[in-house]
Amino acid sequence: MTLGDGLARATARLAEAGIESARLEAELLLSKACDDCARALLYAELDRELSDEQETAFERQVARREKREPLAYVLGEWGFRRLTLKTDRRALIPRPETEVVVERALTHIHGLQAPEVLDVGTGTGAIALAIADEIPDARVTAIDASADALALARENLDLTGINGRVRLAQRDLTSGLGEKQFDLVVSNPPYVEPEELETLQPEVRDWEPHVALVASGATEAVARAATEALRPGRWLVLETSATKGERVERLLAELGYEQVTITPDLAGRDRVVEGRWRG
Repeated sequence: MTLGDGLARATARLAEAGIESARLEAELLLSKACDDCARALLYAELDRELSDEQETAFERQVARREKREPLAYVLGEWGFRRLTLKTDRRALIPRPETEVVVERALTHIHGLQAPEVLDVGTGTGAIALAIADEIPDARVTAIDASADALALARENLDLTGINGRVRLAQRDLTSGLGEKQFDLVVSNPPYVEPEELETLQPEVRDWEPHVALVASGATEAVARAATEALRPGRWLVLETSATKGERVERLLAELGYEQVTITPDLAGRDRVVEGRWRG
């Protein structure tokens, strides 16, 4: 099978499976199967024959994506800000919306000497690793209740080479977050309501870990716990759903946070709520 034949067949199969960006995804899968060759080079070599090993790998990947397994899981990696992170079913896929969370978090620690940061529910480690990557003297603690997620975050810590400044710990909110030791608490807590789950795309609903998706009071728990963990005058930054920005804004104000604001994502939807703890 030539690259051109493979690309055409995969595009048709993915489109039939209901994937809107079928052509782009077929290109990415073919590039991966061809030993991570650049997408641009595929079109210069459409007549080249795939090796038996490459054809088998490509068929396996396309079949997985046909079942609506997320592209990031099939590829095994995903870009997040300046990093490329390992991705699989142990944690949520890092998303562009969460890059906005990191952007807002960075504004509150720029200029601080060796800021202490806590990432609650770290998953792949995306937020913690991005902050440590972009603020070289930041000291980041990343916690998650899931041992599987933490194992993935550890793999990403090793992969990115950001060692010594990120500490991983298995912990849930029942044990608190510590006392007055952090300059920033940041979190992407579960915020999908149970009744909303069936409305999600199958890639999310059927493949990503529900414990990291479905709301269970985590947003309020993080906001409350952060009042004990933040130094006076320091910041809490939370990701939330497009429909809950004002609700989370009120929550933070009621808990005593000041300068509470909502920041939209790149699509203009409410996405990040942040507040300054007065202490």
